[in-house]
Amino acid sequence: MNDSSSRRAPARVVALWCPDWPAVAAATAAELPATVPVAVVSANRVVACSASARAAGVRRGLRRREAQSRCPELHVARSDPDLEARTFEAVVAAIDAVAPGVEVLRPGLVILAARGVVRWFGSEEAAAEALIDAVAATGVECQVGVADELSTAVLAARRNALVPTGRGAEFLAPLPVSYLAVEPALAAPRRADTVDLLRRLGIRTIGAFAALSSIDVASRFDADVVAAHRSARGLPERPPSGRPIPPDLTVEQPCDPPVERVDAAAFAGRALAELLHTRLAAAGVACTRLLVTARTGAGEELARTWRCAEPLTPEGTADRVRWQLDGWLTGRNTNRPTAGIVLLRLEPVEVVAAGALQLGLWGGVGDEDERARRALVRVQGLLGGDAVRIGVLGGGRGPTERIVLVPVGDEAIPHSDPDAPWPGRLPPPAPALVLHTPPAIRLDDDVGNPVSVTERGLLSGSPARLRWGSRSWPVIGWAGPWPVDEYWWDPAAARCAARLQVLLEESRALLVFFGADGWRVEGVYD
Repeated sequence: MNDSSSRRAPARVVALWCPDWPAVAAATAAELPATVPVAVVSANRVVACSASARAAGVRRGLRRREAQSRCPELHVARSDPDLEARTFEAVVAAIDAVAPGVEVLRPGLVILAARGVVRWFGSEEAAAEALIDAVAATGVECQVGVADELSTAVLAARRNALVPTGRGAEFLAPLPVSYLAVEPALAAPRRADTVDLLRRLGIRTIGAFAALSSIDVASRFDADVVAAHRSARGLPERPPSGRPIPPDLTVEQPCDPPVERVDAAAFAGRALAELLHTRLAAAGVACTRLLVTARTGAGEELARTWRCAEPLTPEGTADRVRWQLDGWLTGRNTNRPTAGIVLLRLEPVEVVAAGALQLGLWGGVGDEDERARRALVRVQGLLGGDAVRIGVLGGGRGPTERIVLVPVGDEAIPHSDPDAPWPGRLPPPAPALVLHTPPAIRLDDDVGNPVSVTERGLLSGSPARLRWGSRSWPVIGWAGPWPVDEYWWDPAAARCAARLQVLLEESRALLVFFGADGWRVEGVYD
């Protein structure tokens, strides 16, 4: 047998990409027509927008106010990964009905092995057309890419292209080098910094990057850049799974009584994720492809595979389990279970050596944040779900109003939108220390008269000295006041007050609050 006959043909990969999925999910949740421009914001910046919004000048990275000024009719929604995953389950179910074996990279992007679906429909073109029609039946548009390697197929989906066998490197060569970091499901978070470095070195296209010596790349960059270089050269990568591995590391949990609510399912999934990662750590491996399976009281078995660019952490595993259960139990997919979940199983379909994980400062698998979170979960199990809480930044005008405490493991949802306009909001920076019980103080002017805030929101005099208990300090600078006039329509909750930033000697800075009972210290700056 000669070399050409013994060489196996590449395992072709099909990728389906739904453009602007966060915006599509937000529009679906708001029941908006496709023509309405939609933008999704996070940290007051646009992270995704619809085609109609882009046509009006909205772009990713814009501040919310600038996006609204460019498109006054823009519908703005907050980034919600849970909503995106829950809504996408209907699309995945439609694809799975046509071509089983779908793997979810992220909400809006899936892959599958091309061999079975191409054999069934006769050609790659016919298979791509059938998959597009299946997704269109759910009311969503998608693009399909087919190539020899996974990353090439994903980039081909963005161009709606079918790359001929053996032509992956040729297809990638003219693309901008920024495409190496355009898909977060395939790249490490630091990939964007690498792309920026390559551009500063004069490397503008993927072909120019592929032309670099593999020895030079491996000696100067980390493993993620080496993987990107292999992708740019069209070299083999790990394909979609063909068969499950033996369930040596599988964990499962019976649910008695059957689980029908998302919050109860998420709680069970979080505990199961902790058990899975304890077993993975004991085996010295980490999971890169996870199979989530649920069995219902009616005998139905639901399964979905999630694939990740980097090994999953316990937090990432718990998130994907919650997203999947939310999609099954509350989504609009056609295979929604008819009974409660009686068994939940997590199976690591693909594992890598634990060395692939980023080591913590003191060694070990994972980072210190994950170990601290596991400790908090154990304490939570001893003392109750509400005993351990973390702060979530929300909307409000003052530092005490903007923080809401939620139990560890629950969805970090603020009580109000932090990106909404809040007239009178305290400008940054925020105080390093917020006092739970604000102590009373007194502000005096240069002749010893107390300083107050008038009905017009102005100071009655210039602060010259601050008295706190038995101590006092000269005031060498101040900023404000920022009036607070809230709930004027509700006499029981109405509040008219003001905040002031005060600079004392030795660079001491305080945030003080003037209300019905006078001045109080609300926060301390570093």
